[in-house]
Amino acid sequence: MDIGLVLQTDPPAQLLIERMKRAEAAGFTHGWTFDSAVLWQEPFVIYSRILAETSRLIVGPMVTNPATRTWEVTASLFATLNDMYGNRTVCGIGRGDSAQRVAGRRPATLERLSQAMHAIKELAEGREAEVDGTAIQLPWVRPGAELPVWMGAYGPRALDLTGRQADGFILQLADPFLTEWMVKAVRDAAAGVGRDPASITICVAAPAYVTEDDSPAALAHAREQCRWFGGMVGNHVADLVARYGEHSGLVPDALTDYIKNRHGYDYAHHGRAGNPDTAFVPDEIVDRFCLIGPPAAQIDRLTELRALGVDQFAVYAMHDAVESTIDAYGTSVIPELG
Repeated sequence: MDIGLVLQTDPPAQLLIERMKRAEAAGFTHGWTFDSAVLWQEPFVIYSRILAETSRLIVGPMVTNPATRTWEVTASLFATLNDMYGNRTVCGIGRGDSAQRVAGRRPATLERLSQAMHAIKELAEGREAEVDGTAIQLPWVRPGAELPVWMGAYGPRALDLTGRQADGFILQLADPFLTEWMVKAVRDAAAGVGRDPASITICVAAPAYVTEDDSPAALAHAREQCRWFGGMVGNHVADLVARYGEHSGLVPDALTDYIKNRHGYDYAHHGRAGNPDTAFVPDEIVDRFCLIGPPAAQIDRLTELRALGVDQFAVYAMHDAVESTIDAYGTSVIPELG
């Protein structure tokens, strides 16, 4: 199982670069960042520095979207990095939650997302694609260029699109029951259009907080550092409930039930420990969605996820123990998963 690291592009950028270098030295294979132009610094500028100062790490956004950059610009960014550093990027993409909503715009439709995924991949790999009715091609892209496109999804239509089109599936939670349910939906969709279901890379992304022991005090602190994640996932769940209703059978109740006490969301605190809009998230959800506890407990959950077909676990490290978590994974977790 590959292990990735997910960070926000808060200034100073040099700190993020140093942490990505630390992660590579610890055995992490991927370095991911959020991508919301209003909330954080521009990730593609920082990717260039990360790639220059590492030798193996693969970088990309978790996730970008079809709206805040035109598709040829997104493709050119990836293709330029790959031309400079080898094929060491991956395009994580979704409809656009924080990037769009913080700017007062709605997330893209799935139809628009599908068109964007196709165009970005084709252009970044040197082929012709249609963008807003015009056929274009990046003539400088050299043969052999590759850009995997991994889609983030929760709902039935998005999972279906992922299986039909994407190279990989990003699931932002680490609950084994929900992972099994959603991976099956993606693979069924792939099989339905004649794709090899096993060809789709499965990436689970969630906070991991490594504690020295499993004492009540240590676990309670870790939960408070990771509770924000249930609020972030709750934004997507609220969209699903609005579209499909409660107890529809189209979305598992195990995903939707916990947001009944949710009351709005302020993106000023998005993805941050101490987010005041996440008080509604119960301890049970934090424990299910995140990896909390000593290394042995984390290895147990990751082994269970790997048995469900997960190829990569991406560690969200938005808490007060970023470097100690990187180090603990390097010394105690990654060697057990090789």
